[in-house]
Amino acid sequence: MDKAPEENLLRILEVAEKYFKFFPAQNFTKMKAALNDKDNVYVQLAKNILNDVDRDLVESLMLTMGVHAGYYGTRTVRANRDKYNCNIPFTILFDPTSACNLKCKGCWAAEYGHNSQLSLDEMRSIVRQGKELGTHFYMLTGGEPLIRKKDIITLASENPECGFLIYTNATLVDKALCDDIKRCGNITLALSIEGDEHSNDSRRGEGAYKTTMEAMKLLKAEKLLFGISVCYTSENVNYVTSDEFIDKMINEGVKYAFYFSYMPVGKDAVKELIPTPSQRKYMYFWMKKMRNKHTGKPLFVMDFQDDGEYVGGCIAGGRNYFHINSNGDIEPCVFIHYSDSNIRRDTLFEALNKPLFMAYRKGQPFNDNHLMPCPMLENPHILRELIKSTGAQSTDLVEKETVDELCSKCDDFSKAWAPVAKEIWDNNPHPKTFTQYFRDTPDGKNEK
Repeated sequence: MDKAPEENLLRILEVAEKYFKFFPAQNFTKMKAALNDKDNVYVQLAKNILNDVDRDLVESLMLTMGVHAGYYGTRTVRANRDKYNCNIPFTILFDPTSACNLKCKGCWAAEYGHNSQLSLDEMRSIVRQGKELGTHFYMLTGGEPLIRKKDIITLASENPECGFLIYTNATLVDKALCDDIKRCGNITLALSIEGDEHSNDSRRGEGAYKTTMEAMKLLKAEKLLFGISVCYTSENVNYVTSDEFIDKMINEGVKYAFYFSYMPVGKDAVKELIPTPSQRKYMYFWMKKMRNKHTGKPLFVMDFQDDGEYVGGCIAGGRNYFHINSNGDIEPCVFIHYSDSNIRRDTLFEALNKPLFMAYRKGQPFNDNHLMPCPMLENPHILRELIKSTGAQSTDLVEKETVDELCSKCDDFSKAWAPVAKEIWDNNPHPKTFTQYFRDTPDGKNEK
């Protein structure tokens, strides 16, 4: 790679194409063609990673995420979905702790309190059970996960064939953690940031922006792979998508950016922070521009709300992921705090076969317009039915919220977004995705 990056990137793609036959062939064709385009932003991103990230870490992450998760994991997960006739996730999110040293407006974790946590053995059990299903990728949320960084490092070091992405507020990033990440070789951090200092600290608290920027400088100096997590709201959407913001993040060493629409979760949530339909439309086309090989920038970006067309709609309920909170409750989504199972009495496989997750499986996709993927934000009538019909209970650790209370905050947006989403969907091309919907199985066809 050092001697001839373009030539050997091509060799890697040729090897991958030979073995990863369950991925669309046209993806490899496009990637190989891109290597001959010096202005292609993805070639620039690949070179930046090779130049900026510790070489041993790059190799370890390629083996972990490319071979174990991408190849063995994807193949096993897809086979098990057909074998067991239930959702099997590619990714599992879990909260090591409910504790957090910040209290960000609109963050579900801010309301969780500081009284619950998963033990190290419970986290080990989650990963062990997950690997048996084929799941090799784990995202750690919270609370602030790094409050438990000693146990997290132990968990990651014990499972070198698994990748761990940690969402963090960056307050606990230090040199010792950087050394541990290099030693483990299978960890990446996504730092929370929401624009400039004013917009960031207005939601996350005074001094949060400065702390995050200092953490980025350290991570860049230590040659670690890291990204950002951005909650976009009706108030900050313009800045967090501006050239000024994106260029600054790239200059600071950021290699990927995960965007999340504000969700009105919790009784203190402010529904006015939900991006407006016009802002959601803007986000959809901004993502297209950002991912274009020539108009974009050398940064991998995702929008978990507007990218539904690439994954066949809602991925929650175990279809591609589910969430376990710090009390052990197994929830369909990190934003939907209802459950009928808990790791302290149920296995992960048992949870996937209980009424709530099976209702998700049978209902997905919740809308054939994948710009309306969520059963809460865009289809609140569906979440009402899912929760009431399965008897799932609120798992909020501070104050229980009924499904009607939650969905009532989404009704206005859902109605306003529907015609805009239809206009976009009907007038733009969409990718063909490989899906494993229940409705396409023999049992699903018999139920129609």
